[in-house]
Formats: sequence, C-alpha cells, structure tokens
Amino acid sequence: MSQTEQAASCCADPAAYAKLQSKVLIECLPYMRQFHGQTVVIKYGGHAMKDEALKKAFALNIALLKQVGINPVVVHGGGPQIGRMLEQLHIQSQFREGLRVTDDATMDVVEMVLVGKVNKEIVNLLNLSGVKAVGLSGKDGQLIRARKMEMIVNGGNHAPEIIDLGKVGEVMRVETTLLRSLERDNFVPVIAPVGVDENGETYNINADAVAGAVAAALRAKRLLLLTDVAGILDKQKELIRSLTTREAVELFTDGTLTGGMIPKVKCCLEALEEGVEKAMIVDGRVENCILLELFTDKGISTEIVGERGMRAAVSCGCRR
Repeated sequence: MSQTEQAASCCADPAAYAKLQSKVLIECLPYMRQFHGQTVVIKYGGHAMKDEALKKAFALNIALLKQVGINPVVVHGGGPQIGRMLEQLHIQSQFREGLRVTDDATMDVVEMVLVGKVNKEIVNLLNLSGVKAVGLSGKDGQLIRARKMEMIVNGGNHAPEIIDLGKVGEVMRVETTLLRSLERDNFVPVIAPVGVDENGETYNINADAVAGAVAAALRAKRLLLLTDVAGILDKQKELIRSLTTREAVELFTDGTLTGGMIPKVKCCLEALEEGVEKAMIVDGRVENCILLELFTDKGISTEIVGERGMRAAVSCGCRR
C-alpha cells in the first residue's frame, strides 16, 4: 500500500493517522541530519512553475529546507513565458536542435522576462512563505561568465553543419563569492539563467546547464532538476530509480536517452564529475516533490550517483 493510500485509509482512524505521520517524520530525521549545513541546488521549471498549488508547495518546500539548516539555491527557467512575450511583441522565434535562436531583439525580451518578471515572481513567492530570497542574474557580481555556444550537428552523409544560435551561451565559470555571502547571511539565491562574457555581451543559457554549473562550483550535496516527466525511463518505459555515472553514460550509447533528457543527464554528469554527490531528475508535477526526493528512503524519481575517478564525458553536439 502506498503512503497516499495509507493516508486515505487512516483519515477515519485518528490513531492510525498519527502513527503514519510519526513514521514519516522519523523517516525524515536521518536525512535532515545528513543535509544540515549542506548546499542543495534546485532547477525550478516546467509544470511546477505554472500550477498554483505546485507553486505554493515549492515555496513551502524551500522554506522547510531552510528551516532545518539546509542551504537551497534556486535556478529557474522561463521558456513558455519568453515565448508568450515574443508573440505579444510579434517577434518570431526560430528553433534549431531544440534551442531558441536568440538575436539581439530576442535577447532583450529574454532578459526582460527572465530577470525582470519571472525571477521577481519567484522571489516574491518565497518571501511570502517566510524565506529571505534574493533575485540574481549572471551579471550580478559577475556570477556567470559565459561564452557564445558553438553547435556542430553531424549531417549523416553530408558535411557537419555549424549552427549559429545567436546569443545562446554556455557557462565558462561561476563566481561563488556572492552566493557564499548570501548563504552566510541566511538568504536563498534565486538565479536567472543569463550570463555575460568578458566583453559584456549578454547570453541566454539553458537553465539545466546553469544549475549543473552552480552545483559544481558550490560542491553542492545534491542537484535536483525539476521536470515534467517521472524521471529517466528505460526502453520498456519503466522508471529507473538509480544509476551510477557509468550506467548513465551507457544510456547515451544504447539510445535509451532521447530528446530533452539528453542535455539534462549531461549536465548531471558534469556536476557529478566536479564533486556533487548525487543528482536527481525529479517529477515536478508531484506536490512536495523536493521533500519526497530528499527526505524519504525511496524518493520518487531518478538519482544518478557519482563514482570517484569516473569522468563521464558525453558529446551532445556542442563543441566545448
């Protein structure tokens, strides 16, 4: 019987309900001790950013993490919001290999929406839940140093194609001084995935990639990527609960990983390579998914566990 079913059956029996609640709290205790004082980086996106109940649950999850002595860092996306604003301004979007081609006009909208709107909405949501949150972009304190992404796509029988994505960037370095300062003063950083290069040019960066880079730079205990699927599925479409980095790399070579899961797993592997202990691809459609993933024995999604000395270099078509 699942915990949901147990809870339903206990509603009419106060003693049974109390027993179930105490069991849940006791199960959480060792994880709260393990993560106390540690940094957890959470990529916030997908359905969890759109559904009102899930938004409130997310904010309360972050508040609880902070209350028990964990240091959450939030990195957020905002693709749908950017798309809606571009439509309203009659700016057409083009996508290549799943990435938005970002010219100067589009970059202005991206920065306006991510930094000026979405970021501040999340900060406000967290503040209303009792969290001291501060909104940042990669420009603040030179937080995210970026460079223009160069994408090369193999053309099969044809010569490889170099795709110019405009102002789409990749992370070169994360400056942790500001993040550590905020952590010491008990603030929760909320980061918009916008970076800047050495010449001051602004770049739109994939939020998963930023989350992975931030987790690596902070040597975070955990990296959680909230998404709109149950986790990593095998070829029979069954959820894979746990993977080592070596097993995850094999999923690239045997074709199990496809579409948007490829860059997600890649950024997890890169974070693990830099010292992050575990990375989780979490079903953000589940209410309280962060607490369920961190504080229960089984979790709800897929974890990838780092292996010391295992360098998981995986090509995604990007030249680095």
